[in-house]
Amino acid sequence: MTMISLTRALFGSAALSLIALSPALAQTNITFFYPVQVGGPLTAVVDGYVADFQAQNPDIKVEAVYSGSYTDTTTRALTAARSGTPPTVAVLLATDIYTLIDSGVVEPVDTWIKTDADNTWVDGFMPAYLASARVDGNLWAVPFQRSTAVMYYNKEAYKAAGLDPETPPKTWDEMVEYGKALTTRDAAGNVTQWGLGIPGSSNAVHWMFGALVAQNKGKLSNEDGLYTFFDTPEVIGALQYFVDLSTKHGIHPPGVQEWGTTPSDFLEGRLAMAWHTTGNLGNIRTNAKFDFGVAPYPGNPDPASVLGGGNLYIFEGASDEEKAAAFEFIKFLTSDELLADWGIQTGYVAPRDGSWETQAMKDYVADVPQAEVARRQIAVSVPEISTFEGQRINEVLNAAIQSALTGQATAEAAMQGAQAEAERILSAYR
Repeated sequence: MTMISLTRALFGSAALSLIALSPALAQTNITFFYPVQVGGPLTAVVDGYVADFQAQNPDIKVEAVYSGSYTDTTTRALTAARSGTPPTVAVLLATDIYTLIDSGVVEPVDTWIKTDADNTWVDGFMPAYLASARVDGNLWAVPFQRSTAVMYYNKEAYKAAGLDPETPPKTWDEMVEYGKALTTRDAAGNVTQWGLGIPGSSNAVHWMFGALVAQNKGKLSNEDGLYTFFDTPEVIGALQYFVDLSTKHGIHPPGVQEWGTTPSDFLEGRLAMAWHTTGNLGNIRTNAKFDFGVAPYPGNPDPASVLGGGNLYIFEGASDEEKAAAFEFIKFLTSDELLADWGIQTGYVAPRDGSWETQAMKDYVADVPQAEVARRQIAVSVPEISTFEGQRINEVLNAAIQSALTGQATAEAAMQGAQAEAERILSAYR
């Protein structure tokens, strides 16, 4: 007697109905690694998205794992993958793509792109952000919490300094001029407000510095992640300008300005202008007790900024059922409507043109015109440095920049040393 015949004999047709329903009732569990790094209540927002997705997909359960900074999350994801318990999907830096591919822990997303609707969804992403997700013709990731670096400035401080609060600096020389007007001291000569703060801490300085290099018409790496250009005149010149903001012009705090404290330094009036991510717009908008502006970066003389932020990756070690569920979750997170809401709640740049055409985003931009600055700046933004052994290369670059900022080395010597070390690391991959 077959199992079905035995079941029919014992329990009747009701049991067969339960058997037929059991595949639909089966639940697929996926883990979602998300980096909590910038300011703002991001975990509550993500929790809300996860709940909405599960309500629409009751056969998929998403476990959101909040795993620290981008670096912490990448390390944790790689460790988990190598131990045989990878996340199913994770938000990791777009620049991690070469490291993740080389480690063999992620699967091309286009493995799961099978319908015309899927292809239309892919085509809806802005090309500038989609470019950082493609390698050798494959789509390895999906743009999600993307950003550009922008300048926040205190309009009230501008007015007090006799500056037009609607006209931020457009060139390096103007930024120095504004910075001098905005730097204030008490009767004892102690600085009470610095004109400008650019983060130089190890978790961010390569990103900030990439914008300075682009403004100086240079580049830090090539498109295939195999070469760096740290010792070129354009890169050395950008670092010298960075150093001079403090040592020569006196408008920037000495040494290393911390990434994590820069928003609070700005909000508390210690910085009149601050370079940071668009991802902090929500935090600054919520907490600023003064009128503030958001400006595109200046140039030398042409303006330029740098793209940044994280993409969604599917991990190789998951089962096919888990990967298929992860793909559905990714499409949910990157719909026009949800990315518009994500941009509104966080300040990240929605990487789909369709998101900017939603009524919610149009209303938001009308109310918060600062949000439009980042979108307009994308046209003059360059990709963030991305190479094989990305974390090691960034550590080399960051240490060199910091050695110059703290006076331990000249800009030229620092970059020449960094280039030699980067050559040693990357030569094995050519």
